[in-house]
Amino acid sequence: MIPLRDTNRSANFPVMNWLILIANALVFFYEISLSQADLVQFSNQFALVPAQVNDAPVHYAITVVTSMFMHAGWFHVLSNLWVLFIFGDNVEDRMGPLTYLFFYLLCGTAAALLQTFIFPDSQIPVIGASGAIAGVLGAYMFYFPRARVVTLIPIFFFISLVEVQALIFILFWFVIQLFSGLASIGIESGGVAWWAHIGGFLVGLVLSPLFLRRRLTRQIEFF
Repeated sequence: MIPLRDTNRSANFPVMNWLILIANALVFFYEISLSQADLVQFSNQFALVPAQVNDAPVHYAITVVTSMFMHAGWFHVLSNLWVLFIFGDNVEDRMGPLTYLFFYLLCGTAAALLQTFIFPDSQIPVIGASGAIAGVLGAYMFYFPRARVVTLIPIFFFISLVEVQALIFILFWFVIQLFSGLASIGIESGGVAWWAHIGGFLVGLVLSPLFLRRRLTRQIEFF
């Protein structure tokens, strides 16, 4: 299922979501401007490597954050930023810009730490915004479970556009991450950091009630 848009409209311009999108895009354009040797050096310096973080957590702590803004290719960056573009604005609307930024970074950090915990000896660099974005999806599911997501569903040689309830769409996505993550345990290979997705999502879902704006919380309690 490929999300095209949601039916929610933000009450405020999502300035922080756009800044995060732009930051990711700028880092990616910088990456593709580098020579192969310089790109390897850049990756060695700023990508998260679980074994290094476990061996020297203070020295490599910064990579937990810097790795969130790095991507491995066009599909990687475009798919991540597209999902963030669709769902991030509404979550920021519920939290406020600065709280949303803190929440985003917190979910990304939790995602990286769970991936590091599951694969403590891995030498494979972990990069990408998907762990933090998974947290945004968790918050979106909590805040807007009944929202509709216009989704492109390829069925054999046909393509269908369907409005799917956000709760169903995101839960379906999470189940795929969970089964894929369980299947990856004990397998040392590159590819998708499934446990980063799982960790980011669960932290985002659990913490989202705490990050709701106080004004909105009072309204909800009143009504």
